[in-house]
Amino acid sequence: MDDVLERYHHLENVILESHPGADMSRIRAAFDFARKAHGTQMRKDGSEYITHPLASAEIVAEIGLDEDSLCAALLHDCIEDTDVTFDDIKKHFGQDVAQIVDGVTKLTRVQYTSKEEEQMENLRKMLIAMAQDIRVILIKIADRLHNMRTMEYVAREKQREKALETMEMYAPIAHRLGMQKVKWELEDLSIQYLDPIGCKEIIDGLKLRHVEDESFFSRVQTKITERLSAHGIECAVNGRIKHLYSIYRKMYGDNKVLSEVLDLYAFRVIVNDIADCYNVLGYIHEMYRPIPGAFKDYIGTPKPNMYQSLHTTVIGNEGLPFEVQIRTWEMHQTAEYGIAAHWKYKEGKGGKVADEEKFAWVRRLLESQQDSDAQDFLHALKVDMFADEVFVFTPSGDVVNLPAGSTPIDFAYSIHSEVGNRMTGAIVNGRLVPYTHILHNGDIVKIHTSNAAKGPSRDWLDIIRSAEARNKIRQWFKKEKREENVIHGKMAFETEMRHENIQMSELSSEDLMSRVLTRTSFNSIEDLYAAIGYGGISAQKVVHKIRDYLRTAEKNKKKESSLLTKLEKREEPKLKPVLGVTVEGLDNCLVKFAKCCSPVPGDPVVGFITRGFGVSVHRQDCVNYIHFEKGSEDAGRWVRVGWAETDGHVYMTSVQVEIRDRTGIVVDIASVLNALNVKISSFNAKATGGGNVIVSIDIGVKNRDELVSAMAKIMSVPGVTDVRRMDG
Repeated sequence: MDDVLERYHHLENVILESHPGADMSRIRAAFDFARKAHGTQMRKDGSEYITHPLASAEIVAEIGLDEDSLCAALLHDCIEDTDVTFDDIKKHFGQDVAQIVDGVTKLTRVQYTSKEEEQMENLRKMLIAMAQDIRVILIKIADRLHNMRTMEYVAREKQREKALETMEMYAPIAHRLGMQKVKWELEDLSIQYLDPIGCKEIIDGLKLRHVEDESFFSRVQTKITERLSAHGIECAVNGRIKHLYSIYRKMYGDNKVLSEVLDLYAFRVIVNDIADCYNVLGYIHEMYRPIPGAFKDYIGTPKPNMYQSLHTTVIGNEGLPFEVQIRTWEMHQTAEYGIAAHWKYKEGKGGKVADEEKFAWVRRLLESQQDSDAQDFLHALKVDMFADEVFVFTPSGDVVNLPAGSTPIDFAYSIHSEVGNRMTGAIVNGRLVPYTHILHNGDIVKIHTSNAAKGPSRDWLDIIRSAEARNKIRQWFKKEKREENVIHGKMAFETEMRHENIQMSELSSEDLMSRVLTRTSFNSIEDLYAAIGYGGISAQKVVHKIRDYLRTAEKNKKKESSLLTKLEKREEPKLKPVLGVTVEGLDNCLVKFAKCCSPVPGDPVVGFITRGFGVSVHRQDCVNYIHFEKGSEDAGRWVRVGWAETDGHVYMTSVQVEIRDRTGIVVDIASVLNALNVKISSFNAKATGGGNVIVSIDIGVKNRDELVSAMAKIMSVPGVTDVRRMDG
């Protein structure tokens, strides 16, 4: 029997332990399908590529996911790395499995302007799919975990890149989903590639004290077990050294050596019910001296990721501090596997969760970031989704969780935007505090408001911590202070232009400002100034786009005369297509598609020889073509172009959707496009007043027919009032 089949049979055994009712013939079919699709593909370690999907499926089985998830894990790289399509998987394994696989697939066919933009689009796609089916992110995490386990075979530069991405994105997502066991392993694997020397020092130091540590664990474990058994409490007690990355942070964050890190040890006591948790806490404090202020009750106040335990830190008889975590068996499963421990699927209901409201934060997070650029989107994720939380109380006793470092302003806006906008003061634990006061766990916060309040101050944007508060303050300035925003924005823009040594007169050349407005989705220069003024976009980012454009134009200017010379000397037409387009009289010239009208195969088109950027292809109904002056000096730059065989190439185009605003409609539109296997490049939603919203969507289609079909599907979404193409 070959090695791959041995691994598959091991997977079967793991599945039967965690999911005895699974249809093994269906899972075997998924394995055979994936193995055939990947064919002769090999991994960096020399093994068949199918070993990676097998290992990912084993992780998925260990965390207890369902049959569709197991099939999707085996198939998760098929769409990305083989000729298999969404429809192929749907035909053989059903709609649910196909949608999960598509959700896991990375956006590898889109060209990004920065690494941050690539990360943003990958995250945004995962979040869209995650809002519909959480299994997408669970399989993605399993995929990344196995890749990190086998990272030793990858080039050093790639190791660091993937380790940093894992540390910044995947480990925090696992934490947010409550998957502590997976999170710890991802962190420990990543830090070994980010700082191998520092990690080796810790690992070697732990080996030297291994015998001493084991003796300490045995003594404490025996003492706790005997005491609890004497009081009739059934329990399991185990001890461990804190995981590698936790020790690393303590050493290098506080500039300590291993011998100076005192709280290396942690014990876990698992009991049958909640009452026993509090009884055990009393016995632990009776046996060992507790450290004041080091007790946390996550049973009474669970974390947002559903984690529950009692935490206390005590001093042992040897004078060494150690942490004790006390929880029930059910809490233990949640702590180990988080969301996967509670995710129950309804048979025949398309994989929908029984309690979707638990994870409505995914949908809210996605919708709140629709207008963000790459940098702001990732920053908001790291603050709202990944940061440590602080738990505070309203005067009526309701728990509010905020990012660590939050202020009373963050608290006010988490209650309601009007509470924040009308805020005049804050009382924390009965004492009046300034707006800059940092909130701590257990604080009771009361906000004073007044109808006469002037509204938020711009200085608040430098104080607050949460993206929710930042967005609400920006919206207030956007709505209430437009004239002031325009003035502030214009000043900031002109200052930044001077800083980059760019003359304002250069904006009129080449219609540069209109290009910038199109790229940043603003209708006028005044709208852009207003957005800079209220913080919707930074002047620095806009000016950097202008600077980069001017530099590129200067580099390519020399190509213009050469291209025009070729056109004048053309003889017989050479019709070698570029990107599916032939240009009359020119062979293999640079071709780009005009952003103003975004043509696709099937559209009547015309070409324009640009200054330094080759031939720009426009639709014949584009306003820039319809209204050009026939007698102008640029008239001779228009040339005939046509469509050739496109070989399945995907073309980016833009549509504008008018909707009546309602919760979830943006995600519904994205889900419709996702089901059609239409690639989404960007979403931008702008309120127009009266409950109306205009959504601009950049999508990839193969031809005009596919675009028309997609627009018809969008029109069928409840709340959509109009769908049309951007016409320049």
